Amino acid sequence: MAATRWFFMSNPDETVYGLKGNLLASFTSEFQTIEVVETQAYGRCLILDSKIQSAEYDEFIYHEALVHPAMITHPSPQRVFIAGGGEGAVLREVLRHNTIDRVVMVDIDPLVVEVAKRYLERWHRGAFDDRRVTLIYGDAREYLEKTGEKFDLIVIDISEPIEEGPAYLLFTKEFYLIARERLSSPGAIVAQAGSGNIAQILCFSSVYKTLKGIFNEVFPYWVFVPSYVTTWGFVMASDSLNPQRLTSRDVETRIQKKGITGLKYYDSKIHTEGLELPAYILKALEERGCEVRDEEPLTYV
Repeated sequence: MAATRWFFMSNPDETVYGLKGNLLASFTSEFQTIEVVETQAYGRCLILDSKIQSAEYDEFIYHEALVHPAMITHPSPQRVFIAGGGEGAVLREVLRHNTIDRVVMVDIDPLVVEVAKRYLERWHRGAFDDRRVTLIYGDAREYLEKTGEKFDLIVIDISEPIEEGPAYLLFTKEFYLIARERLSSPGAIVAQAGSGNIAQILCFSSVYKTLKGIFNEVFPYWVFVPSYVTTWGFVMASDSLNPQRLTSRDVETRIQKKGITGLKYYDSKIHTEGLELPAYILKALEERGCEVRDEEPLTYV
């Protein structure tokens, strides 16, 4: 086994986070650097462009929080589109719902998926091989522009908008408008929106403001992810669906009806009480950030 060393990840607020572990694999694709690291603190970790994407011991928090509030809010999601999600964990969570007939997953980097298949089986748990799944390597935005298919839910699980990185044009108003056109009625979009740390909230606030300018119902929420050492923001957007309208009993009934088992984080209490933001974050979402456009994208250098 390789010698233990430190892996350092910088943040937009000029702080640095260190993670100690053994490098199991390192690759450079056309789009990004990909590292798989074994750590004592968080188990196996996936690091893209020197930023931790997912850790074995707590990835379920992120992925359950991203997927299930929107999927439970929808009465019967059958067709789901996933932008990104290369580890396969979003796919895993979507497939827990017995209403699912078809999932289209488009990831721009085939090497991330190949690395996941080889090193991250605990994430995907064979989800890539499910007969309901269509896996496409390409640009998710271009795919949605060209397809005539409608989806009940669009899940956007992409990396941060690093300047000239593979994902920065999937944070813009133009992209969200394309996605909206591909939604069924009722339908919803849910997007990972970056750090919920008040000092790093530019991405979260900008995603929120951009979606708020398009959809009737916009619900920002967060969870704490230990391996990120911070809270992480998500935004659900729809013209008719709102997760806050569901009671605990509604959520419990839908979890049971949809045959969902094995959850470790998400439940009715999390849905109705655990996702709400404190006043100071809601204030920051309104006051900071901006509507993101193609000609003025949100990027980190």
